[in-house]
Amino acid sequence: MPPAQEPPLSPHRSPSTPEQLNSAEPGAAEAALLTCCGSHLWARRLVAHRPYPDLDALLAASDEAAYDLPLADLAEALACEPLRPFVPGQGTYTAAHTALRAAHAAYESRFGHVFVICLDEVRPSQALNHLLAGIRARLTNDPEEERVLAAEELRKLVRGRLTRLVHDLNSPYVPV
Repeated sequence: MPPAQEPPLSPHRSPSTPEQLNSAEPGAAEAALLTCCGSHLWARRLVAHRPYPDLDALLAASDEAAYDLPLADLAEALACEPLRPFVPGQGTYTAAHTALRAAHAAYESRFGHVFVICLDEVRPSQALNHLLAGIRARLTNDPEEERVLAAEELRKLVRGRLTRLVHDLNSPYVPV
Protein backbone atom coordinates (compact mmCIF):
# COMPACT_ATOMS: atom_id res chain seq x y z
CA MET A 1 0.00 0.00 0.00
CA PRO A 2 1.54 3.37 -0.98
CA PRO A 3 2.15 5.93 1.78
CA ALA A 4 -0.56 8.51 2.33
CA GLN A 5 -0.01 11.74 0.46
CA GLU A 6 0.10 14.97 2.44
CA PRO A 7 -2.39 17.62 1.37
CA PRO A 8 -0.95 20.21 -1.03
CA LEU A 9 0.59 23.20 0.66
CA SER A 10 -0.87 26.62 0.23
CA PRO A 11 1.34 28.76 -1.99
CA HIS A 12 1.46 31.27 0.87
CA ARG A 13 2.61 28.78 3.52
CA SER A 14 6.31 28.07 3.85
CA PRO A 15 7.03 24.35 4.28
CA SER A 16 9.13 23.50 7.32
CA THR A 17 9.41 19.72 7.23
CA PRO A 18 11.19 17.43 4.77
CA GLU A 19 8.24 15.00 4.56
CA GLN A 20 8.67 14.01 0.92
CA LEU A 21 12.39 13.44 1.42
CA ASN A 22 11.57 11.28 4.45
CA SER A 23 9.06 9.16 2.55
CA ALA A 24 10.93 8.85 -0.75
CA GLU A 25 12.45 5.53 -1.78
CA PRO A 26 16.14 5.39 -0.74
CA GLY A 27 17.40 5.69 -4.33
CA ALA A 28 15.19 8.67 -5.09
CA ALA A 29 16.13 10.36 -1.81
CA GLU A 30 19.83 9.80 -2.50
CA ALA A 31 19.48 11.19 -6.03
CA ALA A 32 17.74 14.30 -4.69
CA LEU A 33 20.42 14.78 -2.03
CA LEU A 34 23.20 14.38 -4.59
CA THR A 35 21.91 17.56 -6.25
CA CYS A 36 22.95 19.35 -3.05
CA CYS A 37 26.32 17.67 -2.49
CA GLY A 38 28.18 15.34 -4.82
CA SER A 39 29.46 13.00 -2.12
CA HIS A 40 27.71 9.63 -2.29
CA LEU A 41 28.84 8.86 1.28
CA TRP A 42 27.25 12.08 2.54
CA ALA A 43 23.99 11.35 0.70
CA ARG A 44 23.86 7.74 1.93
CA ARG A 45 24.42 8.90 5.51
CA LEU A 46 21.51 11.33 5.27
CA VAL A 47 19.24 8.73 3.70
CA ALA A 48 20.14 6.19 6.39
CA HIS A 49 19.23 8.55 9.23
CA ARG A 50 15.75 9.45 8.03
CA PRO A 51 13.16 10.49 9.07
CA TYR A 52 13.94 14.09 9.95
CA PRO A 53 11.32 15.84 12.05
CA ASP A 54 12.14 19.25 10.58
CA LEU A 55 14.54 21.18 8.41
CA ASP A 56 16.81 22.01 11.36
CA ALA A 57 17.32 18.31 12.09
CA LEU A 58 18.13 17.65 8.42
CA LEU A 59 20.63 20.53 8.39
CA ALA A 60 22.26 19.28 11.60
CA ALA A 61 22.58 15.78 10.12
CA SER A 62 24.05 17.28 6.95
CA ASP A 63 26.63 19.21 8.98
CA GLU A 64 27.57 16.10 10.94
CA ALA A 65 27.90 14.01 7.78
CA ALA A 66 30.00 16.72 6.12
CA TYR A 67 32.35 17.37 9.03
CA ASP A 68 34.05 14.02 8.90
CA LEU A 69 34.05 13.31 5.18
CA PRO A 70 37.21 11.41 4.23
CA LEU A 71 39.46 13.23 1.77
CA ALA A 72 38.34 11.08 -1.15
CA ASP A 73 34.69 11.89 -0.48
CA LEU A 74 35.42 15.59 -0.09
CA ALA A 75 37.27 15.42 -3.42
CA GLU A 76 34.24 13.66 -4.96
CA ALA A 77 31.94 16.42 -3.69
CA LEU A 78 34.25 19.19 -4.93
CA ALA A 79 34.56 17.49 -8.33
CA CYS A 80 30.78 17.79 -8.72
CA GLU A 81 30.75 21.52 -8.06
CA PRO A 82 30.30 23.81 -11.04
CA LEU A 83 33.56 25.01 -12.54
CA ARG A 84 32.50 28.59 -11.95
CA PRO A 85 30.22 29.61 -9.06
CA PHE A 86 26.99 31.27 -10.03
CA VAL A 87 27.29 35.03 -9.62
CA PRO A 88 23.92 36.82 -9.53
CA GLY A 89 23.57 39.43 -12.24
CA GLN A 90 26.46 37.96 -14.21
CA GLY A 91 25.33 39.02 -17.65
CA THR A 92 27.85 41.60 -18.70
CA TYR A 93 31.51 40.99 -19.37
CA THR A 94 33.93 43.13 -17.37
CA ALA A 95 37.59 43.30 -16.46
CA ALA A 96 36.56 41.69 -13.14
CA HIS A 97 35.37 38.62 -15.07
CA THR A 98 38.77 38.35 -16.76
CA ALA A 99 40.49 38.64 -13.38
CA LEU A 100 38.10 36.07 -11.93
CA ARG A 101 38.79 33.59 -14.72
CA ALA A 102 42.54 33.97 -14.15
CA ALA A 103 42.11 33.59 -10.38
CA HIS A 104 40.02 30.42 -10.88
CA ALA A 105 42.71 28.92 -13.09
CA ALA A 106 45.42 29.76 -10.55
CA TYR A 107 43.32 28.32 -7.72
CA GLU A 108 42.58 25.06 -9.56
CA SER A 109 46.24 24.71 -10.48
CA ARG A 110 47.36 25.28 -6.89
CA PHE A 111 44.78 23.19 -5.04
CA GLY A 112 43.56 20.67 -7.63
CA HIS A 113 39.85 21.44 -7.31
CA VAL A 114 37.37 24.19 -8.07
CA PHE A 115 37.01 27.20 -5.81
CA VAL A 116 33.88 27.08 -3.67
CA ILE A 117 32.40 29.94 -1.74
CA CYS A 118 28.91 30.45 -0.38
CA LEU A 119 27.35 33.68 -1.58
CA ASP A 120 23.92 33.08 -0.02
CA GLU A 121 24.22 36.08 2.33
CA VAL A 122 25.90 38.43 -0.16
CA ARG A 123 23.84 41.02 -2.01
CA PRO A 124 23.75 40.27 -5.76
CA SER A 125 25.33 43.62 -6.55
CA GLN A 126 28.34 42.69 -4.40
CA ALA A 127 28.66 39.01 -5.36
CA LEU A 128 31.30 39.40 -8.07
CA ASN A 129 33.54 41.57 -5.88
CA HIS A 130 33.06 39.22 -2.92
CA LEU A 131 33.92 36.22 -5.06
CA LEU A 132 37.03 37.83 -6.50
CA ALA A 133 38.26 39.03 -3.09
CA GLY A 134 37.63 35.60 -1.60
CA ILE A 135 39.52 33.67 -4.23
CA ARG A 136 42.45 36.09 -4.14
CA ALA A 137 42.69 35.87 -0.34
CA ARG A 138 42.47 32.08 -0.30
CA LEU A 139 45.14 31.62 -2.99
CA THR A 140 47.71 32.40 -0.29
CA ASN A 141 46.57 29.54 1.97
CA ASP A 142 48.58 26.39 2.42
CA PRO A 143 46.85 23.30 0.97
CA GLU A 144 45.68 21.89 4.32
CA GLU A 145 44.25 25.21 5.48
CA GLU A 146 42.50 25.62 2.14
CA ARG A 147 41.07 22.10 2.28
CA VAL A 148 39.45 22.99 5.63
CA LEU A 149 38.09 26.28 4.27
CA ALA A 150 36.81 24.66 1.07
CA ALA A 151 35.03 21.99 3.14
CA GLU A 152 33.43 24.69 5.30
CA GLU A 153 32.28 26.70 2.28
CA LEU A 154 30.90 23.52 0.70
CA ARG A 155 29.02 22.78 3.95
CA LYS A 156 27.45 26.27 3.79
CA LEU A 157 26.51 25.81 0.13
CA VAL A 158 24.94 22.45 0.93
CA ARG A 159 22.85 23.94 3.76
CA GLY A 160 21.36 26.48 1.35
CA ARG A 161 20.75 23.84 -1.30
CA LEU A 162 19.09 21.51 1.21
CA THR A 163 16.84 24.32 2.38
CA ARG A 164 15.80 25.05 -1.20
CA LEU A 165 15.40 21.31 -1.92
CA VAL A 166 13.07 20.81 1.03
CA HIS A 167 11.00 23.81 0.03
CA ASP A 168 10.81 22.54 -3.56
CA LEU A 169 10.08 18.96 -2.52
CA ASN A 170 7.24 20.11 -0.30
CA SER A 171 5.63 22.31 -2.92
CA PRO A 172 2.66 20.83 -4.76
CA TYR A 173 4.47 21.40 -8.08
CA VAL A 174 7.55 19.21 -7.59
CA PRO A 175 6.85 15.48 -7.28
CA VAL A 176 9.43 13.09 -5.82
